[in-house]
Amino acid sequence: MFELSIEMMLLVIIGGFLAAFVDSVVGGGGLVAVPILLATGMPTTVVLGTNKLAGTMSSLTSTVSFMRSGHVDVKMVKKLFGLSLAGAVAGTLVLRLIPSDFLKPIIIVMLIAITVYTVFRKNWGSHSNFQGLTTRSSWLAAIAAAGLGFYDGFFGPGTGSFLIFAFLILGFDFVRAAGNAKVLNFGSNVASLGTFMFLGQVNYKVGIPMGIAMVCGSLLGSRVAIRKGSAYVRPLFIIVCTLLIGKQVWDLLK
Repeated sequence: MFELSIEMMLLVIIGGFLAAFVDSVVGGGGLVAVPILLATGMPTTVVLGTNKLAGTMSSLTSTVSFMRSGHVDVKMVKKLFGLSLAGAVAGTLVLRLIPSDFLKPIIIVMLIAITVYTVFRKNWGSHSNFQGLTTRSSWLAAIAAAGLGFYDGFFGPGTGSFLIFAFLILGFDFVRAAGNAKVLNFGSNVASLGTFMFLGQVNYKVGIPMGIAMVCGSLLGSRVAIRKGSAYVRPLFIIVCTLLIGKQVWDLLK
């Protein structure tokens, strides 16, 4: 039976808290959580499933925080939630058939483009100018929800950041974009977790303690973001995107 030492469990708990603090705002928590879980010696598929368990607990917490603060467009995300769910189930099932490594170079290019675009548009996301969905933007939102749900189930890194970028394009400010992104990310996490559980690829003894730590990190992170606003979220978004780029380049070269 798989057991962790007290020291490793403490590392998992502390790492989970830190991962969730950042992830609750701009995504990218997998940068911390997945390497720590890999260090436990669990098989990669169990690591991904266990991370989904903890991440789902975390994303539920931050989703509730953003919704209670009024920083979620409930009418819109209700329409997109099912697409995110369906996409994630499909992505997780496809992951069993096709390795996801071929995506790494494409993701690096996309993250670089997003980061550069955000850096040079100084006031982008500081104020919301969203006035409702048009036919064109409805299609774009639907494709983004289903496509990024699939991506989250199939590969994962940067899903939250990509979702925030999609909502920024629609005209939301950074905080509201983060709130909307969290709801859809919760949907894709639930669907992907359900699939991992069905396949028996979740370690509950590790995932539940890590998830509890991540709930605490999410509560703190989302409250700080809501209180400090876009002036805090924007630079954090850029930092996390840059770290994601570095991590993907490192994985590609090693």
